[in-house]
Amino acid sequence: MSDTPMFRAADRNKDAILGVLRDILPATGTVLEIASGGGQHIAYFSRALPHLDWQPSEVSPELVAHLDSLTQPNVLPALAIDVCEAGWHGAVGVSTDAIINTNMIHIAPWGACLGLFAGGAELLPVGGLICFYGPFVVDGGYTSAGNEAFDRSLREQNPEWGLRELAQVCDAARAAGFDMERTVDMPVNNLSVVFRRANR
Repeated sequence: MSDTPMFRAADRNKDAILGVLRDILPATGTVLEIASGGGQHIAYFSRALPHLDWQPSEVSPELVAHLDSLTQPNVLPALAIDVCEAGWHGAVGVSTDAIINTNMIHIAPWGACLGLFAGGAELLPVGGLICFYGPFVVDGGYTSAGNEAFDRSLREQNPEWGLRELAQVCDAARAAGFDMERTVDMPVNNLSVVFRRANR
């Protein structure tokens, strides 16, 4: 499991993502990771940021069981979460101050992005954040030839998949009560995109 391309990518990008998280996460609280995969990110981030509690989650029962093998004291038991299901936020059961999501919304139906914002609006306090990491389409264009080829291959695998237009993601965020705070250019033509729950 740990040698799949997805998990190798998690090892490559963890330092860059951690740099963003150091700047944006609160001093205390709980961070929910949606789609934790093999757990490399949450294991790494929880060691680097021990002042926070970390809540892993996955849709696959196999991966939930794998995530439960993480033994760090500030990592909570993994949750089975499908953000496409209405009311998924009810499964969390702990107060949540931030949500992070890496490389998911382009390999899931658009409803996963909408569902993540909808659940986040229920879980997060005003000022709570959602941080995405991954490839996006920006102003109608690809940021690299590689991203264009990647988007094509995803849509060939599943017509509901594909790189998301950043403006569309921002529209979905606003509709759920979040403002886009910043984008951060990341390695290999990816972005980190940070949204804050607005007081409205």
